[in-house]
Amino acid sequence: MPKMKTHSGAKKRFKVTGSGKVKYRKPGQRHLMAGDSGNQNRRSRKPSIVADTDMKTMKKYLPYGF
Repeated sequence: MPKMKTHSGAKKRFKVTGSGKVKYRKPGQRHLMAGDSGNQNRRSRKPSIVADTDMKTMKKYLPYGF
């Protein structure tokens, strides 16, 4: 069986934690942030964990846990 390829876009945007969860950075922190509330901007600074419903897709994109 040949090796599976990792999704190039996913390996740049997601990281697998030690416990196997997938961590990502929330969008919306580059520009046009003046219109958003301060709470919204502060919340999007912290990284987040991918939802359980999307984990099946993430396992396919990152077969070797990049």
